[in-house]
Amino acid sequence: MSLHRASRPRRRSAPEVPSLCVSVQRTVRFEEVDAVRFMWHGRYASWLEDGREAMGRAYGISYLDFRDSGVVVPLKLFHLDFHHPLLYGQTYTIHAELFWNEAAVLDFEYRIEDAAGLVTTTASTTQLMLDLNGNLLMEPPAFYREFCAQWRQGKVVCRQ
Repeated sequence: MSLHRASRPRRRSAPEVPSLCVSVQRTVRFEEVDAVRFMWHGRYASWLEDGREAMGRAYGISYLDFRDSGVVVPLKLFHLDFHHPLLYGQTYTIHAELFWNEAAVLDFEYRIEDAAGLVTTTASTTQLMLDLNGNLLMEPPAFYREFCAQWRQGKVVCRQ
């Protein structure tokens, strides 16, 4: 997918490992627009969450999977670039891409496109891995390390 990245470098220890991608299609709802029918800027964080949730379901790395391993993954960084507005009733697609990283973080990039394929928004997030007491983990939980070993070997299967 190779999305435009907002000027912060990515820490990748294995650039030969391909990113994982999912897409989610939605329609702008009435509750999501402002008085002039433009998508209200405060809803974009929720849309990115739709992409992250879809990624978790598709690859077996959901928030519940982390929680069951005694780990939470809160946002550390959030960056969003608006390119074109979305309007009430428009169909759009959220593309979420997870990048390889051996650290205890999740690095995502996102692209939101309208039905014609026009890129309306690009974004990125970084999530840290913490134990249930809020302590920063230095390495991912065992289930995620196993997932990454399969990912690196090209054996990860998308469940979508």
